[in-house]
Amino acid sequence: MRKPSLSLGPLVPVMAFSNGTLVHPAYFLLVGIPGVGPDVHFWLAFPLCFMYALATLGNLTIILIIRMERRLHQPMYLFLAMLSTIDLVLSSVTMPKMTILFLMGIQEIEFSVCLAQMFLIHALSAMESAVLLAMAFDRFVAICHPLQHASVLTGPTVAKIGLAALTRGFVFFFPLPFILKRLSYCRTHTVTHSFCLHQDIMKLSCTDTTVNVIYGLFIILSVMGVDSLFIGFSYILILRAVLELSSQGAALKAFNTCISHLCAVLVFYVPLIGLSVVHRLGGPTTLLHVVMANIYLLLPPVVNPIVYGAKTKEIRSRVIHMFSQGGR
Repeated sequence: MRKPSLSLGPLVPVMAFSNGTLVHPAYFLLVGIPGVGPDVHFWLAFPLCFMYALATLGNLTIILIIRMERRLHQPMYLFLAMLSTIDLVLSSVTMPKMTILFLMGIQEIEFSVCLAQMFLIHALSAMESAVLLAMAFDRFVAICHPLQHASVLTGPTVAKIGLAALTRGFVFFFPLPFILKRLSYCRTHTVTHSFCLHQDIMKLSCTDTTVNVIYGLFIILSVMGVDSLFIGFSYILILRAVLELSSQGAALKAFNTCISHLCAVLVFYVPLIGLSVVHRLGGPTTLLHVVMANIYLLLPPVVNPIVYGAKTKEIRSRVIHMFSQGGR
């Protein structure tokens, strides 16, 4: 069986605008994993398909269980449903195109499609960060102020928080495609990832990218940076409240409700911080950049439903019940 080949340097048709000041490629070329041959790419497509199926099935299961079970219509589970919805969309934005790239060797992605994918990746990541912050606030109120939890996080309040997360992700990242369109791309048109990211596209420009660098740094610090600080502060207060409990059993039980959320936070923020650091160091994109970007985008949609399904008794029991009913 002939394996598809991933070419790194074919000529790309260019769209030159009439005013002669901007040069945009008709399409970009996705590399996949640098230094990896077509045979390895071909076989990597199969675990990628499995990951996509697992992410889709896991997140859909959580969404449907929370939708059907009225007793799960509580802030913690409603935020979890939002997180699963974001993960479901994020995996659908990235994984199918990656699978086609690895399996069939089709590298081309249209310029406008690349910008749209880039916007969705960054906007959805910002929404996920906001939902993780909301979940941290929910745990803070539930543990530190349990008597006020029901009055503070009402149904309308949860809905407003979800709408705010959606709006903020859209507003902050909506300018990105437009500030990339103002650049000319007269160098190589090869994107050294398996998907389109702002930092990677920006590096392909032969014009001044100062605005892109400043705005990109601003939104990372003001969105993900602020969220991570508030999440950390929430857990400092939670830990202090837990340590003040007289019973060790009560302290462990209270903190156990945070384990799933802590795992989701670490899976999301550790690769994000690492990716941001290596990109800010400058230089050409390396295998480390690509691996960290893949972990950052592919891991949370797969891991989150597994962690929450295993650690959340109500969801776990409902899944077991569904499979036991299906086996009869």
